[in-house]
Amino acid sequence: MQALVLTANGCLETQSRPAPTPAPGQVLIRVAFCGVCGSDLPRLFEGHCYRYPLVAGHEMAGTIEAIGDGVDSLAVGDPVAVFPLLWCGQCPSCEWGRYAQCDNYDYLGSRRDGGFAQYVAAPQANCLRVPEGVGLDEAAMTEPAAVALHAVAMGGQGMAGQTVAIWGAGPIGLLAAAWARRMGAGRVCLVDVAAEPLALARKLGFCNTFNPAADDPALFHEMTNQGRGVPLAIEASGSPAGFRQALESVARGGTLIMLGNPSGDLTLPAKLISQAMRREVAIRGTWNSGFSARGNPNDWSAVLQAMAEGALPCRALVSHTLSLAEAPDFLARMHRREVAFTKVLVSGGG
Repeated sequence: MQALVLTANGCLETQSRPAPTPAPGQVLIRVAFCGVCGSDLPRLFEGHCYRYPLVAGHEMAGTIEAIGDGVDSLAVGDPVAVFPLLWCGQCPSCEWGRYAQCDNYDYLGSRRDGGFAQYVAAPQANCLRVPEGVGLDEAAMTEPAAVALHAVAMGGQGMAGQTVAIWGAGPIGLLAAAWARRMGAGRVCLVDVAAEPLALARKLGFCNTFNPAADDPALFHEMTNQGRGVPLAIEASGSPAGFRQALESVARGGTLIMLGNPSGDLTLPAKLISQAMRREVAIRGTWNSGFSARGNPNDWSAVLQAMAEGALPCRALVSHTLSLAEAPDFLARMHRREVAFTKVLVSGGG
């Protein structure tokens, strides 16, 4: 098979290597598409990698090519989305089904080879059948859509009619906005320092946008309920400035969800900390999503159902689709910010 292999920091090359053989309980998936996550760029180009060589990519969907011994819930030809976290099944978190909190997890695309290849092997328990009518390009966005859903749901009940403000209008931020709208938020506000993602947000129907670098602060004052703040703020940009502004915007008794991967250290003024304490702001972190190996309701099944209903703007977020051969150069240009992009998919050809 062909695979995009990271041989050293910043050294990406398309190689020919043997396709994996599915072990008992595993399936071999012919990768159709694998999304590029914001975490992939520092993994590829900033030394944030567990080992070399590595095939990165954890946002994947494809078609089952072969099955290992003991596989009984999937068949050759089934279209699947793949939950990339490999839980240990032994720790207290796994006993409760909280796989994202597993003490000893492995991970496709970061700790072991993932989806930037023509084939990948995964446990059958990690594969969800893609509903009819959902394309594999959409299904490859199940992982980021589930992460966004998990973050919005952590904001708690009572969202109906309320204002939700989201910092960062990249794919995760826009998917979080779509979930907030679907879950009944009265107004969804998006904040970003770049004009292009805010323009896309407006195209998707999110009219309340704010650029701190360009817009009148009075607009933000109005968006945040005349300065009283918002019940739920989601920080999806990862920037220290975004976190500070998001924390400043939370209303009394409100919640701030930390969703974006941090781009640098954060120092908060004592006055802001004191204000957050007095307002009894809840600050919650999230990094993944909920998944069930037994078919119970979970973030991943909710995403695929919403995709089947046409409720998520997945295809509208895709700015580029690359072949494996095109990917090394384009990913490097993404890292150097030489090209504008939203969601980038790498095609395995499946």
